[in-house]
Amino acid sequence: MKGIQLREERGAATVEFAVIAGILFLIVFGIIEFGLLLFNQHILTNASREGARAGVVMRSPRLSDEKIRDEVKHYAQNHMVTFAPPNVDWPNGDDFSVSPATRVGNMFGQELTVTVKYEFDFLFFPWKPKLEATTRMRME
Repeated sequence: MKGIQLREERGAATVEFAVIAGILFLIVFGIIEFGLLLFNQHILTNASREGARAGVVMRSPRLSDEKIRDEVKHYAQNHMVTFAPPNVDWPNGDDFSVSPATRVGNMFGQELTVTVKYEFDFLFFPWKPKLEATTRMRME
């Protein structure tokens, strides 16, 4: 076997890393992005709870739909992870909405429903899922 020469393998590890690195980074950033999505879904659920809780607590007069929206917006603004510039009044526009609170009545024991919708925008992926949270509570 004197006549057979092995080819140089210098740089093979670099090429292999270059091939695998793209897939590795895609997986890592995918985990981060979906973690943010799940975290924001959790925050939306809590925001709808905060709004419903503010609306059902015994007060005279009861909170209006606009005040409930403000409560939800305030909670979401302070807790959600977004990458908007800090000077932007967030959340606003079509990507975030709080439906008018659905009231069966304003009396003790009747229900109040608060629904919050948010269009999540991934940093790296072109998909925009719509997140939604609904909370229903009885008036105190």
